Amino acid sequence: MPASANQGHRPLYKLLRALLFRLPPETSHYLTFTLLRLFYRLPGAGALTRSLFARHPVALPVTVMGLNFSNPVGLAAGLDKNAEYVRPLSDFGFGFLELGTVTPRPQPGNPKPRMFRLPRQAALINRMGFNNVGAGKFLVNLAAQGKSCPLGVNIGKNRDTSLEQAADDYLAVLNAVYRLADFVAVNISSPNTAGLRDLQEEENLEALLRVLKNEQAALAEKHGRYVPIALKIAPDLDDARIAAIARLVLEHKFDAVIATNTTIARPGLADDPQARQGGGLSGRPLKAPATEVIRKLYGRLQGAVPIIGVGGVENAEDAWDKLVAGADLVQVYTALIYEGPCVVQGIARGLAERVRASGCATLAETVARARRQKAELPTT
Repeated sequence: MPASANQGHRPLYKLLRALLFRLPPETSHYLTFTLLRLFYRLPGAGALTRSLFARHPVALPVTVMGLNFSNPVGLAAGLDKNAEYVRPLSDFGFGFLELGTVTPRPQPGNPKPRMFRLPRQAALINRMGFNNVGAGKFLVNLAAQGKSCPLGVNIGKNRDTSLEQAADDYLAVLNAVYRLADFVAVNISSPNTAGLRDLQEEENLEALLRVLKNEQAALAEKHGRYVPIALKIAPDLDDARIAAIARLVLEHKFDAVIATNTTIARPGLADDPQARQGGGLSGRPLKAPATEVIRKLYGRLQGAVPIIGVGGVENAEDAWDKLVAGADLVQVYTALIYEGPCVVQGIARGLAERVRASGCATLAETVARARRQKAELPTT
């Protein structure tokens, strides 16, 4: 689809957004996806969605974790917690989707209200607390959906599971989803489950990574297929913790790192009363902190372990910054809510234009050249 055609849908989405933003965030989310589910019962709904948002999907193939992606723009976990909307989300033109977070047992999450908009900053604060239907129902939903792009499944522990028993929860969900997932993301970085981020401490993390890799090897032999495992980390890490995580990821041969989750910091939001709400902040204010974590992590990993960059990606320039900093793939979440489905192909198209302008054959080559050029710049 020409860029001008894609831009033509933005005013329509802005009108829809203005109506939805009159409702509480979680209500508007539920209403939007309920309507989307009803729409997809109509014949030709998928074809119409693709014609609006991905009629001419951008060919920007990348290979990461041994998986082939049609483009490097994915959906971050949290939007489709229960694997209910795989078909319509795929039709928006994503290169991949990350579903969940899913826990072994169903849980309602934290009390409402638990999601808050900061429109001036194009940001959200959420303290959802891993609300989900549990692994059993999640798998039923996923099996009924089918898939047209690679699917990751983000896994977590139940709220009432102690840190000492956390590995049991992660192993249970890994076993449950292994057969249907293309990759699994281990979420130890949500700020909305008490104590969860303590799993990022070196001693706890070493033990968890060891048992997960052992189980992955057993499952690969059992099912005859290797499913990569990625580790999702927080943006609120000091240099020592980033270094420790990088060392352990390399030591245990983890397949990727997702950087980053939401932040408990409030960068540049001191004057916004809504910013006082507890929970994780996503969107534009997270852009720079997340990119800095990616840069530091890449400095330690040096390409030996892929990085999936997420946090404040609103356009192709934001995605490019994360790729040059060290990411191999990028994900969006908050921008989809503020900008609408056109943001997906807009980012992919902008990255494809950079590849064409560079004269390189692939995105990976283009990014590698840009990284070399940046490394050669004199420091001041």
